Amino acid sequence: MSRRPPPGLSTGVALVAIVLVSVNLRPGASTVGPVLAEIRSGLGLSGGLAGLLTGLPGLCFALAGGLAVAFARRVGITVGIALGLVAATVGLLLRPGTGTPWVFLALSALALAGMAVGNVLVPAWIKRHGGGHQVALATVYGTALIVGATIGQALTAPLASTLGSWQRALGVWGLMVLLALPLWIGLALRERRDPGDHLDSGPAPAGRIATSPTAVAMTVLFGIQSMHAYVQLGWLPQVYRDAGLSADHAGALAALLSATGIIGALTMPTLIVRAPSLSPYVVTFGVLLAGGYGGLALWPATVPWLWALMLGVAGFAFPLVIAMLPARTRHPQVTAQLSGFVQPVGYLVAAAGPVLVGMLHEATGGWNAVLVLLALTAVPFTWAGLRASGSVYVDDELRA
Repeated sequence: MSRRPPPGLSTGVALVAIVLVSVNLRPGASTVGPVLAEIRSGLGLSGGLAGLLTGLPGLCFALAGGLAVAFARRVGITVGIALGLVAATVGLLLRPGTGTPWVFLALSALALAGMAVGNVLVPAWIKRHGGGHQVALATVYGTALIVGATIGQALTAPLASTLGSWQRALGVWGLMVLLALPLWIGLALRERRDPGDHLDSGPAPAGRIATSPTAVAMTVLFGIQSMHAYVQLGWLPQVYRDAGLSADHAGALAALLSATGIIGALTMPTLIVRAPSLSPYVVTFGVLLAGGYGGLALWPATVPWLWALMLGVAGFAFPLVIAMLPARTRHPQVTAQLSGFVQPVGYLVAAAGPVLVGMLHEATGGWNAVLVLLALTAVPFTWAGLRASGSVYVDDELRA
C-alpha cells in the first residue's frame, strides 16, 4: 500500500528533489571515458589502473550501496541521500586538483560512494514520499539518471577543449552536484525527526531478500546490464577512437547510446504497469545487445551510429529494473531491501567488467575478442530478464 507524503511536502517539491539528485548520480562515472586517454597521460596511469578507474563506479556502487540500507536505518532515508550528495560534491570538486594517481582514485571513490547511497535510497524515498505519484516519480528518476550520464559523456570532451584541460572539465560536474545540496539539506533537516524516514515504520514481511526468486533474477539482469553500461561508459569511446574516429565523434556516439536510454526511462515504468507481458521486450533487448557488439567487432566505423543505437535500446533493461524496484514492492522497507540487494550485488558483478575488458584488450592488442565475449552475455541477460518480468510482488514471495 502506497503512503501519502508527510504534510508540507508537495508533489512539486518531490519532483524537483528527484530531478536534482538523479541527474547527479551518473556524471561522476560517465565523464571519465571521453577523456580517458588524457587522464592516463596526465596521471601516468597504466592499463591496469585505467581499468580500475573505469571499473571503480561498479565497485563503489556495490560496496557503499550495500551499506546504504543500514545507514538509512540510523540516519533516515532523506539524511542519507543528503550526506551522499555532500560526499559526491567533495570528491568531484577535489579530484581534478591532484596529480597523484592514487589520490585521484581515492577522491573518485569518495564521490562514487556518495552516489551509491543515492542509487539505493532514492527508490525507497519515492516509495515513502511519492504517494499516488510513484510511477511518475520513478519515470523522472530513471530519465534523469540517463540524462545525467548523457550530458556527462557528450560535454566532457568539448569542455576539456574549451576550458583548456581535462581537469577543469571534470571539475564542472562537482559544481553541478553542489546545486542539489541546498534543497536536499533542507529536506534532511525537515525529515530527521520523522520515524517513517528510518525504514522501521509499520509491519513489513520478514525474510531474507535473497530467498525471493524475482529479486535474484532482477539482480542477475541488473548486474549484466550494469556491466555493459560501465564497459560502454569507460571503453566504448576508446573502441571508436581506435577505429579511427575523433575524440569528439567518439564521445558523441557514446552520448547517443546514453540518450537513447532516455526513451526507455520514459516508457519502462508505464510499460510495467500496463503491458500484458514484458517477455517480447526482454527478448528484443537481448537480440539487440548481441547484434550491437557484433557490429562493433565487424564494422566499427562503417555505421557507428547504428551499433550505438542498438546497444542503447538494449540498455532499456536498466530503467526496466529500476522501475521494478518500487513497482514490485508494497512496503518502503521492502523497497529499500530490494534496492539494497539488487543494486550492490549487481554492481559488484558489473565492477569486474571494465577491469577484465582492459586486461583482455591489453593482452590481445585489439577489441574483437572483447566484443565477442560481450555479445555472448546476451544469453544469460535474456534468461534473467524473462524470469524477472513476472507480475509478482517481492513482499508476497518473502511471506511465502
